Amino acid sequence: MPRFDEQFKGPLAGKIVLDLSRLVAGNMVSLQLADYGAEVIKIEPAGKGDPLRQWMTDGIPVSWKVYARNKKSVSLNLRDEAAREMLLALVEAADVMIENYRPGTLEDMELGPDILHARNPKLILVRISGFGQTGPYRHRPGFGTLVEAMSGFADRNGFADREPVLPPLAMADMIAGLYGVMAVLIAIRECEVKDGPGQVIDLSLLEPMYSVLGAEAAWHQVTGRVRERVGSGSNTASPRNVYATADGKWLAMSGSMQSMAERIFRVIGRDDMNRDPRFRTNADRVENRVAVDAAVGGWIGTRTLDECMAIFDRENVTVAPVYNIKQIMEDPHFRMCEINVALPDDEMSEVQMHNIVPRLSKTPGGFTRPAPTLGQHNAEILARIGIDATELAALRDSGVI
Repeated sequence: MPRFDEQFKGPLAGKIVLDLSRLVAGNMVSLQLADYGAEVIKIEPAGKGDPLRQWMTDGIPVSWKVYARNKKSVSLNLRDEAAREMLLALVEAADVMIENYRPGTLEDMELGPDILHARNPKLILVRISGFGQTGPYRHRPGFGTLVEAMSGFADRNGFADREPVLPPLAMADMIAGLYGVMAVLIAIRECEVKDGPGQVIDLSLLEPMYSVLGAEAAWHQVTGRVRERVGSGSNTASPRNVYATADGKWLAMSGSMQSMAERIFRVIGRDDMNRDPRFRTNADRVENRVAVDAAVGGWIGTRTLDECMAIFDRENVTVAPVYNIKQIMEDPHFRMCEINVALPDDEMSEVQMHNIVPRLSKTPGGFTRPAPTLGQHNAEILARIGIDATELAALRDSGVI
């Protein structure tokens, strides 16, 4: 079982990140930075903490344990002037600050970019919002659900005769978080290599979510049409779907390359389909995907999942079983590659979570500490700006921390 090592020095060691964000997107940005050695300090509302702590499973904050790993916690009531001044003092030594208030809120708190950059011209400020810092929707509350709807994703997801389907996870936040960490690293490079100034990163949830739809706008431009929902199928490639096996399980298949589609038809004993003009090219197969699915699904449906996998593996066909989390935990590839890890936990003995992604051969990430309790590092971090034990106690008694 991996262990936490507070002496670990990752490639981002020495970088200080102040994370004022709440819930998922900002925590996704700071998680990646923390995993690779940055000192991430969560600035949380005194007495309340990041609302992610309240995402409970049987009374256990499992999401917090995963997405706050490798981070520290300072509690500050930023409605108090003294707390805001302490934050500004911390900003002076920071490299990155992350926030996800509604646009304009930071300025109302007298913590806008001009004030922050006056204290630290090199600061990289990541501003996360639903719809961006500009535009007619900038003041709207921006949860991922709304963005997954407005981006066009939900309209593409599901079946044509059913309602649009939202993802069952914080997809927009996760995608935005990954875009955000890329932007932070670009901004850090600008500071380090070109001695450039700090800057503001305007990271909406909407734009990253829209970007993953790919060539949707170009397709509409060419055709003048709106794509219909096709369930687990595809209106860009065929065969591509999930198919039921004889033992009640599911198998996913992608035949998006011409050579693979031809191989699939040969393996299922339908080489005649390679000569049929309805299935000769990918465009032909997409147009006739119902017939393609009937042929492929009919063959798969008479065999168990293990039988299908054995045949398709032998013939190098691109398929995979549809797993639930129990099957993932039992799979030998997941186990051998440690895609999932168990880390020590005071409450649960050990807690399961995804490993550090991606894997770097020379400068890997590491596990330094478990998710912090609220304000766990107040004394350590605030001592850097001259707050001693006596003043710390007074600030605690007055509700500032």
